[in-house]
Amino acid sequence: MKQPSIITLTTDYGLSDYYVATLKGTLLSATPPASIVDITHLIPPHNIVQAAYMLKNTYKSFPKKSLHIVDVNIDRQERSSLLLVNHQEHYFLLPDNGIVSLLFDVLPTDIFRLTKANNDYSSFLKLCAKVTELLPSPEDLITVGKPTRDARTRISLQPVINPNQIRAAVIHIDHYENVIINVHKMLFEEVGGGRDFQLFFRRHDPICRLSKNYTDVEVGETLCRFNSSGYLELAVCMGKAASLLGLQIDDMIQIDFQY
Repeated sequence: MKQPSIITLTTDYGLSDYYVATLKGTLLSATPPASIVDITHLIPPHNIVQAAYMLKNTYKSFPKKSLHIVDVNIDRQERSSLLLVNHQEHYFLLPDNGIVSLLFDVLPTDIFRLTKANNDYSSFLKLCAKVTELLPSPEDLITVGKPTRDARTRISLQPVINPNQIRAAVIHIDHYENVIINVHKMLFEEVGGGRDFQLFFRRHDPICRLSKNYTDVEVGETLCRFNSSGYLELAVCMGKAASLLGLQIDDMIQIDFQY
């Protein structure tokens, strides 16, 4: 069976302990030819919403047949809590804690709950290593686990849509403190239909136009644009939008379109 040549890691381990190195060492011992790529280990503890956002906007950049391992908010005492997912020729090893429904817009058809035989290991580390050894071609996934349609789901925070308005929320703040909003470009264009708009947040003056680049405005001025993943973003040219605008995750953003 061909083992994955690329393994990505998304965890809430942080970088100050030995946990990341231990996981990598275990995987390399099991699959020496594999390349291990860190997506991030700085997910806030137990925050599967942030983990899903990071991986959702990353995995398509990797070659097909890659294995994406997520260890965030996993119940290590429940041996049946891990899922192996095949989606668009990518593999995902995930905890069954609702993240699968946050990661994919439509639940994949190839979801396998790891069998007791493959879960009979003393730690998550050994289980990850065993999966990389056993990971087969898509048609043979049943050798790793049993097909399931009862994976846990979690309802993500969705925009409230009216004919002339989108009520949205902050879903992520990046390293530069750009503020990401849960409005995709396709939704914005579908509701807006090319109309003028006003974007309101807290008690600040509304933003009334889209920018393409951060430098479309003067240094220190606020702008909104669609980021590389297609999500609406608030930013301050050469500044930290989240701090300067007083915005946090889950804060409400309102977009009004001209009648």
